[in-house]
Amino acid sequence: MRSALHDVFGDPAEVLHCGDSPVPTPAAGEVRIRTTLATVHNHDLWTIRGRYGYKPVLPAIAGSEGTGVVDALGEGVEGLRVGQRVSAASVHGSWAEYFVAPARMVIPMPDTLPDELAAQVVAMPLSALMLLEFLDLPEGAWILQNAAGGAVGKALAMLAAARGLHVVSLVRSEEGIAALRALGIDNVIATSAPDWAEAVEAATRGAPIAAAVDSVGGSASGALLRQLGEGGTLVSFGALSGESMHIGSGDMIFKRATVKGFWGSKTSAEMPVADKRRLVAELLARAASGELRLPVEGIFDLGDVTAAAAASVCPGRHGKILLRP
Repeated sequence: MRSALHDVFGDPAEVLHCGDSPVPTPAAGEVRIRTTLATVHNHDLWTIRGRYGYKPVLPAIAGSEGTGVVDALGEGVEGLRVGQRVSAASVHGSWAEYFVAPARMVIPMPDTLPDELAAQVVAMPLSALMLLEFLDLPEGAWILQNAAGGAVGKALAMLAAARGLHVVSLVRSEEGIAALRALGIDNVIATSAPDWAEAVEAATRGAPIAAAVDSVGGSASGALLRQLGEGGTLVSFGALSGESMHIGSGDMIFKRATVKGFWGSKTSAEMPVADKRRLVAELLARAASGELRLPVEGIFDLGDVTAAAAASVCPGRHGKILLRP
């Protein structure tokens, strides 16, 4: 089968190549999926660089999410059938014509949901929804997030609003503001403006910020902490800057703040099946109703995987990059 491989860790645009791999055989409790579309995530690129929490054995097939059709069932699998349309995330090797997934991680997709949505409705939106449950905030509470133009940032803003929470979303430029507003997301502020911190306070009308979600790291972490209300929580979700969090001890002490880490893959793997089904049902319902919108920037042939990886990190991107085997 065709697959996107890397033999070494490094820059995805340099080390990825399209090659032949054996079609995988599902083990007990697994299913094999014939891929329709696979999604390119930031964490996939960090994995290829060898700098993520999971490090595959080389040579490796890249990718962690995809949608397609069940092609084969491993021993003991129940509740799924060959020919069924499904999606799966937190898997390995989805950038290929076929991939295997634990049956408990496979989500049936309704026929009414387009492939472009089905390919990305699980990983990032589910992470955003799990993060909201992790924060466990009361209705009406305020959340501040950076990197809001990313997939999780967009999903978090839309899902939080649907649950009665308020979000201030930070982006880097005025162009980023327009992109989020086009999706119906409000309270978007560009950090390129010198008075952006004052704009945050104006957006909340002085209400305390209960939680801040940091996907950047470095000095951006400290900037979020300074905006946090007393007793608030700063969540480390990612490190797009590649830097450790830089936070002031004074802000930590005098705000009596809490800093927590959140890893969606680990949370998803440990979540009871009933809870995951409840959250996925919410995601599918909100996607169907238009409350959750998941734009696509481009669809690349698997043979153009290096171009897809480059497009995924291109500034100004407003939607996901997908791969078609």
